Formats: sequence, C-alpha cells, structure tokens
Amino acid sequence: MKKFRIAGVPEHFNLPWHMAIEEGAFADRGIDLRWEDVPEGTGKMCSMLGSGQADMAVVLTEGVIKNIADGGDLKIVQGYVDSPLLWGIHVAEESRFKAISDLEGTRAAISRFGSGSHLMASVMAKNEGWEVDRLAFEVVNTLDGAVKALQDGKADFFMWEHFTTKPLVVKGIFRRLGDCPTPWPCFVIAVSGDTLKSNPGLIRHILEVINVYTVDFKRIPSIDRTLANRYKLPREDVNTWLGLTRWTQDQISAQIIEDVQDTLFNLNLISNNISPEIALTRL
Repeated sequence: MKKFRIAGVPEHFNLPWHMAIEEGAFADRGIDLRWEDVPEGTGKMCSMLGSGQADMAVVLTEGVIKNIADGGDLKIVQGYVDSPLLWGIHVAEESRFKAISDLEGTRAAISRFGSGSHLMASVMAKNEGWEVDRLAFEVVNTLDGAVKALQDGKADFFMWEHFTTKPLVVKGIFRRLGDCPTPWPCFVIAVSGDTLKSNPGLIRHILEVINVYTVDFKRIPSIDRTLANRYKLPREDVNTWLGLTRWTQDQISAQIIEDVQDTLFNLNLISNNISPEIALTRL
C-alpha cells in the first residue's frame, strides 16, 4: 500500500475526497491516501507542498498561481471546482461599519499572506475603486482567529467562503456586508515538482478516483442531508450552494492562468508573469 498525503480545507467542497477515502476507493488501487485538514487555507498548504509536508493539496487557484509566480516549485495537475468561490465580506456584529464602502483604508484579517483571504481582499478593493495600497492586514491564521481579531478590534473585516461563515452570521458573531465572487474557477489540485517527477502514475490514479466521485456527486441520494449533517449547515443553504457549484474533471486552461496573473500583477501582488506551461502539467 503506497502512502500519499493530501491537504485541504475542512469545508463542504471536499466531501467527495472523504467519501472516496471512507469507501475504500483509493485503497482498492493500493493507495493509502491520508487526508489532513488545514484550516489556515491555501497559503499554508502551498508551504506544506513546498516543504514536503504534503504530497498533494486542494488549493485556491489564485493562491497557487501566486506561489508559482513567486518561484515556488508547484504544479497544477487538474482543476477541481470550476465555479467561482463566493467570498463573504464580514465585520463584527457590533462593528460601526454598515456598508462595504465604509471599509476603504481599513484593516483586513487574513489567514496568511498569499492566502485567498489576502488576495481577494485586494481584488475586492480594486472592484470598489479604492487605492489597494491603503489596505492593511492582520494575520489571524484561521476562522477562529478571525472571530477573535474582529471582536477585539485588531482587524476590521474578514473575507471567507459565504456558506462556511453563514452560521457565524446567524449567531450574531459576524455581520455580512456583501459578497465578492472570484473572477475565475476557485479550486485546483496541486503537487510539488518533486512529487510529480517521482509519482506521476500514482497521481493519475488518484485523479481517476476523485473524478468518478465528483462527476456524480450532485446525484448521490440525499447528498444535501449528508452535507448539512456533516458540516452543520442548513439544508436550504446546502441546496443553494449545490446549485452554484460545479466540479470539473479537466485541467484548467492557459487562459485562466493568464487572467489570474494579470489581476495579481495589476494589484502588485506578483512582480512578473510566468508562462502558463510552468504552472500546468497534463498527465
């Protein structure tokens, strides 16, 4: 049995992986796939791939492209979720801020630099016509860290996936001012360059298995109930999310790489554009 370590956020997007692991689909191919939840998000997972702490990760498109553009030896082996991610823009319930426009020049809580919460705060600022350089950041590591930072006044707003944070909105911990969808497909599957060189066949088998699960995921009987129970989300929210979400079994396009890079470059988040071939591989 070949051991292989995969990392991902502990969110509903990744239920297909857990189902495949729990049902023995990887084990049937001789793969001991070990999942690690990483609540710190994409920035931490890119670091884990680069340092050899993980072999594969399900990461945000913009985060891994920034890592590669900055010189990281990572490769995107396939797309995973082809639809945009809906980023909720949150403040503390008792915050004085009433509208997104009130947040200009304030401090954003982010999981870490290079994470989706960091990059999308800058995208949101650009969308609002603000001077992006006026944004300040407070590193909070996790969603729990963001709750504390907003409540303690160390940060003013926090961006995280809409449905993951909705229970905090319902409880009156966060107040959502609006949403900011990514202008590109949100999740991809990435590995390090070394892992790709040493295990191309194994990676291919893993992708074949997960693609069987994602292609039929929405048609699994009572999948909305399963998601609601496992992730403590209302079924009506789960069904709304399912209606918005598309999984993919294909590699992302070079055009997506270029679009993401152009956005990051114009926001001064990367210093140079790379050829899409550096980021992508086809197995």
